Amino acid sequence: MVEFFTQVGYKMLTAFISLVFAFNPYVAPDTIDPIQGSSETGANMTVVAWADPQLSNYMAKRFQPFDAACEDLANAGEGVDALLIAGDIAENGLACEYEYITEKLANANVGGYIMAVGNHDVRLRSYKQVVNRFTAFSNELNAGVGNDFTMDALHYTYEVNGYTFIVLGTDRTEFEESYFNEAQLEWLDSELAKATANGKPAFVVCHQSLKDTHGLPDTWNSPIDGAGTVGEQSDDLKEIMNKYENVIMISGHLHTGIGQYTYQKIDNFHSINLPSTAIVNKDGDYNNAGIGFMIEAYDNHVLFRARDFAQGKYIPEYDIDIALS
Repeated sequence: MVEFFTQVGYKMLTAFISLVFAFNPYVAPDTIDPIQGSSETGANMTVVAWADPQLSNYMAKRFQPFDAACEDLANAGEGVDALLIAGDIAENGLACEYEYITEKLANANVGGYIMAVGNHDVRLRSYKQVVNRFTAFSNELNAGVGNDFTMDALHYTYEVNGYTFIVLGTDRTEFEESYFNEAQLEWLDSELAKATANGKPAFVVCHQSLKDTHGLPDTWNSPIDGAGTVGEQSDDLKEIMNKYENVIMISGHLHTGIGQYTYQKIDNFHSINLPSTAIVNKDGDYNNAGIGFMIEAYDNHVLFRARDFAQGKYIPEYDIDIALS
């Protein structure tokens, strides 16, 4: 019965999209400046970094930039190791929304998927249902490219060419924030200790940013100090990440364009806040929908290469180059 309603919802969604594109014709990304993989750049690792597509069965304007970004990824060169999406993948966590996203990513030229849960993926349903649906979605994506990685919880570790991505996921249903229990915080500490022991950078993926970072709370349009943040564990996360060298935190949630609020050094670690991939952004210098970064790891630095995926072009004036200790 659940599968029946999922299929009905998916058919309604695709019919709606067809109607939208009839009045707003789809524009494919340019192919003159395609995504470059590690074989072309010489990077040790290349990962596509998106956030907040929030695909919805009633938000018409989001399909065009997301579909174009997926096509840009299908046109990518060899050596793109993974696609990372830092949360809010589906607007309401509906099965039909994930099914649409899975279909659009079917031709992506990547070796794997690093999926982080966001508040929109979580907030309207039971925690058990969230875990079951989100892990199944992620595992299906990886299986589709022949990657045998599987996740059975919302927090997990993913290895890419010797580089570690530590993905955090809320331990209970929340509406805007996340909640991490003591076990997950201890796990994060342990995973960071292992990941940074060889001097390589470690990437911590969390949908929400820490308080007083990336222009908060102003970029959340709120006078409340903790608004738009990860929540009550913000100081705990900061303390743990500050213990280690070459930690890079990656978040989304704020829908700020690429600009002054994208990168911040927070004491001993670095923090990157990704723009939305399908929603027109705000508060940045480059606010188009369909934007994000390519993460290229080298021996002595990590380069975040800004890209307009919907248009199919790099925007090098917004690159962020992080030197390693």
